[in-house]
Amino acid sequence: MAESDSESGTHPWGNWVVTFATLAAPTTFIGALLLYFGFAYTDALYAHFGVDAATLGFSTQEYALRSAGALYVPAGAALIVALAGVLVYYAARTLGNRGAPLPPGSRLAPYVVSACGLVMFVLGVLGGFAVWRAGAMDTPLLIGGGLVLVVFGRALSFKLTGADYPVARERLALALVAALVGLSCFWAVHAYAKKHGADEARYLARHLWLRPAVTVDTAERLYFPPRQVRETALPVTGPPQRYRYRYEGLRLLAEVNGRMFLIPEDWAKTGGGVLVVPADGAVRVAFRSG
Repeated sequence: MAESDSESGTHPWGNWVVTFATLAAPTTFIGALLLYFGFAYTDALYAHFGVDAATLGFSTQEYALRSAGALYVPAGAALIVALAGVLVYYAARTLGNRGAPLPPGSRLAPYVVSACGLVMFVLGVLGGFAVWRAGAMDTPLLIGGGLVLVVFGRALSFKLTGADYPVARERLALALVAALVGLSCFWAVHAYAKKHGADEARYLARHLWLRPAVTVDTAERLYFPPRQVRETALPVTGPPQRYRYRYEGLRLLAEVNGRMFLIPEDWAKTGGGVLVVPADGAVRVAFRSG
């Protein structure tokens, strides 16, 4: 067996390499997308509090996990639309292969779909050039959705007559359309991740009681804007102790790489900054819920 493999110039592990490369390529691409969308969501979330996501230093795994919440709605919506399109496509193919007269108006329906798609595409392009005030997701959704409807209407017109689609002369155009639709999807999901992060940040700012309450004891005095944090001087009687000041009224915003990002619990009303505290012996920290 080994001799025949050697004589034929093939290696026993050749197929395994090809299989692994086939699986690894899309896996790497999907992982990169999760990382990118997770960073977009995280950056929008913490930017609301004046913190750059790069300052936090989350790991790639944490960014990928954070992308899940931002992808549920786009992925679910895309799958529902795809399912509806597949059902309509197969219904048109069944009608076309049946050989019986088509229902009234069915021949006109594909052209109406393509016309609607063309209008959406033009609106998306105009929105991209700021001819009208388009939202962050409006332009990519109109461009991508319009192109999909144009091609879908074209495919329906062929299937209703029993012809095969795509035809050879349109394959290059379809490849370009697929690239534009993929770019539009990437653009739209990125915009949704940013919006989702900003919405989550506004909700968290109004409900900071959901985050753990933090009491910090320090050896040196810290300075906060008036009436944001409660400061208490610890008693100096008895055995000498390292910590002299206690600060209450703080909430844990994030804990990353041995650093705690603390925020006043009334931040939504008074504003202010975020305090970065090392999680080591320089301070004494106590947590409580509620």
